[in-house]
Amino acid sequence: MTAAVKCPPRPRERIIDAARDLFRKHGIKGIGVDAIAEAADSNKMTLYRHFGSKDDLVFVCLQEAAAEAEAFWNDIKKTNPDDPKAQLNDWVRRAGDFITMEHCNCELLDAAAQLVESDHPARRFVEDLRALYMKRLVELCREAGVGDAELLVDALSLLVEGARCNWRSAGQKGAATRFVPIAQMVVADFMQHTA
Repeated sequence: MTAAVKCPPRPRERIIDAARDLFRKHGIKGIGVDAIAEAADSNKMTLYRHFGSKDDLVFVCLQEAAAEAEAFWNDIKKTNPDDPKAQLNDWVRRAGDFITMEHCNCELLDAAAQLVESDHPARRFVEDLRALYMKRLVELCREAGVGDAELLVDALSLLVEGARCNWRSAGQKGAATRFVPIAQMVVADFMQHTA
């Protein structure tokens, strides 16, 4: 029996993967199409054939990140079916795991910070997606029995974003390593005041 030969990624996929990696490391504004094409073992002509502009490539990269975020949400529900409290706890744990990864950059948040032009199509996409995720988290908190779900989501958002910054600046010696127990205490406090 012969082993299946795995085909190398096509140029489009290589370009997307290279762009996402470079955008995470250097920022969207800090990297040009020449560097992306080189990292993808490609050239600018191929890049522009697949993506009309760097902005188009940015948009596709953010769509890829959004698909991964959708899988994150779906997996939480699948792992904890019909148990909103367990789903909320799982969200906290997974957020903590994400924060302490080597490249914990959230591509969507980073894009929102870097794309200051209000008419940039990727910025609108990120804003709409962020609003959807906040709405989902509020609904999850309500289903888990939290009375002031909006305030809890605001608190968790601030904790996540603060922990991301802390991890970047202090690493394993910083407070970000304690994100999960801190967030669990906040959730438990909201639950207690709801009861």
